[in-house]
Amino acid sequence: MRISITDYAVGAALAGDLANTSPTVETTAGEALPTPEALTRFLAGHGLRLDALAGRAPTADDVREVQLLRREARGVVETETEEQAVAGAAVLAGRAGLSPVLDRDPGGRWQWYVPTAPGASPAEELAAIIGIGLLGAVRTLGHGRFRACAAPGCRGVFVDTSRGGRRIYCMPDLCGNRLNVANHRARSRLGGAAR
Repeated sequence: MRISITDYAVGAALAGDLANTSPTVETTAGEALPTPEALTRFLAGHGLRLDALAGRAPTADDVREVQLLRREARGVVETETEEQAVAGAAVLAGRAGLSPVLDRDPGGRWQWYVPTAPGASPAEELAAIIGIGLLGAVRTLGHGRFRACAAPGCRGVFVDTSRGGRRIYCMPDLCGNRLNVANHRARSRLGGAAR
């Protein structure tokens, strides 16, 4: 697998999304990656085709390794300083990442890529993608974009790679909507009581 250094947003988003599959984030939903089939859906949802899974489906061992990786990814996103984030991301990137290479993209332009080691496990390939994405996010956007979700009761984390940098929810469609609905209901109750 070749990981683009310049497309850091993929790995940065993957870090938060993977961390947020934990049952400690969505306590009512439970474990979001309980089976190999769930892992397959998660990877497909992110457009990832791992070399480690070429010609085979994930196993229960692959799922356990990815579940352990999500703790590490969360830990890097939750770091207090840029230095801690860089150190943690570098460890993840080194799991399967080899020396960067300069190669042509499909359009013929030269691009930096990090190939992954032959024989790397799915978790090791994901660690490299996440690590490189987080390193790119620190360099390009700064550590201030590593955030916890602002929704009350949510324990989700994310890296805000949006242009404006104003994102506050780990899952805007879910957490943001919940808060908007709760606020609307509260306003409606107040409005009804005032009449």
